[in-house]
Amino acid sequence: MSQSPAVLPKPKCGEPYLLTPGPLTTSIEVKKAMLRDWGSWDGDFRAMTADLRHGLVDLLGTGCEAYDCVPIQGSGTFAVEAMLASFTPKDKKTLILSNGAYGKRAAETMAYLGRPTEVLDKGDYLPPRGPEVAALLQADPDISHVLIVHCETSSGILNPLTEISDVVAAEGRALLIDSMSAFGAIPVEPSSLKFEALVSSANKCIEGVPGFGFVIAEKTTLEAAEGNSHSLSLDVHAQWAHMEKTGQWRFTPPTHVVAAFLEALRAHKTEGGIAARGARYAANRDVMVSGMRSLGFETLLDAEWLSPIIVTFFCPADPAFSFPKFYDLMKERGFILYPGKLTVVESFRVGCIGQMDEQVMRAVVAAANDVLKEMGVTSAAPPAEALKERARLAA
Repeated sequence: MSQSPAVLPKPKCGEPYLLTPGPLTTSIEVKKAMLRDWGSWDGDFRAMTADLRHGLVDLLGTGCEAYDCVPIQGSGTFAVEAMLASFTPKDKKTLILSNGAYGKRAAETMAYLGRPTEVLDKGDYLPPRGPEVAALLQADPDISHVLIVHCETSSGILNPLTEISDVVAAEGRALLIDSMSAFGAIPVEPSSLKFEALVSSANKCIEGVPGFGFVIAEKTTLEAAEGNSHSLSLDVHAQWAHMEKTGQWRFTPPTHVVAAFLEALRAHKTEGGIAARGARYAANRDVMVSGMRSLGFETLLDAEWLSPIIVTFFCPADPAFSFPKFYDLMKERGFILYPGKLTVVESFRVGCIGQMDEQVMRAVVAAANDVLKEMGVTSAAPPAEALKERARLAA
């Protein structure tokens, strides 16, 4: 007899599925790669670091020869701050394109750095568009750099990267990309868009584990960044120059995380690279969103802007619904959700990335259906005001 999707076996390691934008569910092979200790100064580990750097640059595709990769210890936010501190000038403005928590965090980072910033805040529902960015750049010649969040995971929106890149290039400014939750599943190709640098993290679409982020930047940008950073440990130029000279990290590297990441990179290539990884995530999203909508849930975003990384749903208006209770009951069934991170409405998020496929996403929907019944929720529809606000802002 076939097993009910609602009680689908947990991953082979016995863990629940992480329906988050990272950390995420990893493979057994990635976990096993962390069972060996490595000497951080040893030649074998230096070779691993070189493989990591070359492998990530290769993911850019055509035009990658102009770029180099610099891993940075710490979380993804460490890498974002390192990029901003190393590449943005102290006497020119950086335009932050914000439509969620991570755009706001970038602006906060710049405030800590004491560097001039302009912010285009689009709220939670909408992406920045080319014409409005062009107008801002034309009106203010003091803006030298533009930062865009590729996939804003607080809402799940996939921002129009190529559109923004074209405008920024046409206006003669430099583009920085926070591709934290998109790189490895959505193409960022120098042959089709121009950018100075991007950042991402080990525990996102490559499906490694947390411990380092990385900056991929034009070599000319790296060379020009000497002395620009506010920080010893977050100085991208200093880390790059040291790696180029010695093959080593300046300070103690996360050796086990690097070993796991190389295994994840190998699996990424075996799966079929960015195209195949992105297609699997998109299929996960489509199956999950269709199923959740059939239960009455509504997505925060219109279909046009839904990313294949994570999807935000309105919390139901039904008084029997409580997200903490919903979360706990879903966890009992083997699925860990992600709380909402919006300021105007109650929401929660369901990730589509990691070691999951369509079968798992069908099980997620079946589990959600069971949980709603157990909670006594008769309708998963959101508050009417939330839908009105979405329609107003999208108009």
